[in-house]
Amino acid sequence: MIGVENIYRLAGIVVAAVALLNACDATNPKRVKNALFWGAYAITLLFGTWLPDFVNGCLVIVIVLVAGIGGLGRGDPRTTSDEERQESALRWKNRLFLPALLVPGLTLAASFGLRNVHVGSALLVDPKNVSLVALALSAIVALGVAVIILRQPLLAPARECRRLMDLVGWAAVLPQMLAALGTLFAAAGVGDRIAELFGRFVPLENHFVVVCAYTIGMALFTMIMGNAFAAFPVMTAAIGIPIIVRKFGGDPAVMAAVGMLSGFCGTLMTPMAANFNIVPAALLELPDKNGVIRAQIPTALLLLLANTMLMYFLVFRR
Repeated sequence: MIGVENIYRLAGIVVAAVALLNACDATNPKRVKNALFWGAYAITLLFGTWLPDFVNGCLVIVIVLVAGIGGLGRGDPRTTSDEERQESALRWKNRLFLPALLVPGLTLAASFGLRNVHVGSALLVDPKNVSLVALALSAIVALGVAVIILRQPLLAPARECRRLMDLVGWAAVLPQMLAALGTLFAAAGVGDRIAELFGRFVPLENHFVVVCAYTIGMALFTMIMGNAFAAFPVMTAAIGIPIIVRKFGGDPAVMAAVGMLSGFCGTLMTPMAANFNIVPAALLELPDKNGVIRAQIPTALLLLLANTMLMYFLVFRR
């Protein structure tokens, strides 16, 4: 059965290739640090399930220390020149979007098509992670199509991946770290403490007030944590499950879906979401490093208002 562990190992292979290419790059003055950073991350993805918790914890500490002490470096890897890219864009025009468009299209088709496929008596894909598996398979197919139609060497994807990962740097691992932090907070009972605070200061007998507390709380906690996946287990344990679902009989599917969308509104408004808001500003060399956030705030507030109204009108209709 193909499950989420297979996706982690596929990602681990990609990150291991980034580590190896960094180790072999004599143009990068910090190639050892880069190789150590990406190598430790690759080990957690490839073997994390089998390693003891202590070893996984040590690997995380290595990742943090390497990135925090002196930072990562950037080399000058071989890639296409600006002239070659411009020539390719003029030659292929809108056909360049074909691989990118294949990813969502194939993901949607595979999410439905692979759900009930059996190999013998066993399901081919873990039903809990069909969408993730479909996304990974679609990305592989799209990559193959891109290599074929653009007539690129087989190592080109690995080299370009390494170049982009070096540009993004430590922020590439931030979503996974913050999601793990959110799970840790939930296990430590932070959600219970937040529920106590809401119980003291918020009238939890009113459906609309509870919905506002959940959606706005998701946005605010996401702004603090930098990731909606980190805020979700905490706010859902505090308000979503005990009050919206259990107390008022709300639909857990609507609560979870709209709650996550509300958290993403917070993602648009915080520098803590570095991989979304700070890295693009750095890559584009914008004079204002918070310019992306400033441009996104009106949209985020309007979306948060829309999500709050959607939650109120849909979550209690079962």
